[in-house]
Amino acid sequence: MDDLNFGGFINVWGRHGRFVFSGDIMYVNTTDGHGNGPLPALQIPGFGTTIPPGASVGAKVDTKQFTATLQGGYRVLDTPQFTLDALAGMRFWHISNDVTVTANHPAIGTRTASHGEDFGWVDPVVGMRTFLPVTDRLSVQAQADIGGFGAGSDLTWSALATVNYVLGDRLSASVGYKVLDVDYDHKGHIYDTRLSGPVFGMTYRF
Repeated sequence: MDDLNFGGFINVWGRHGRFVFSGDIMYVNTTDGHGNGPLPALQIPGFGTTIPPGASVGAKVDTKQFTATLQGGYRVLDTPQFTLDALAGMRFWHISNDVTVTANHPAIGTRTASHGEDFGWVDPVVGMRTFLPVTDRLSVQAQADIGGFGAGSDLTWSALATVNYVLGDRLSASVGYKVLDVDYDHKGHIYDTRLSGPVFGMTYRF
């Protein structure tokens, strides 16, 4: 939460008979910064000169992550007490990183260098979704998937669990927890991160 600027996602779920569809779009913007010093003499790309010993150096990283997951599947179990859906599909990634490094020393004053990169990939994923009614208005829902397998990232997985309460014929409220993990390393681009935290939402059924 200390690094989060903005984050959110939209999930769409559909079913026709035993055939099901799941889609979600997620966007997260984070900024993290660290400083250190005094440091020994060092060279930093973009500064054009050697940083003298005793300098203080700070770095700020701004990351924007966009993912879109599309999955289709089949309802394996369908009972009044419990449903289970098997899913398979693709997860699309786009990552934007902007790094700003600032060095301070009396001999050079304040110098700043920046670097930006954009890259993306596609992961195959397989997963499952369960729905468990507790009462007429209260229910528990969970969805998880795993993928990558070296086709895009080395590994990615996600899990979402919510407790839902029906407010009306078409509207319900949810509270839960979501985790999204990825390990990507390809052609000099590395993105190895885990996002997790509480989720709050409203569902409109039509």
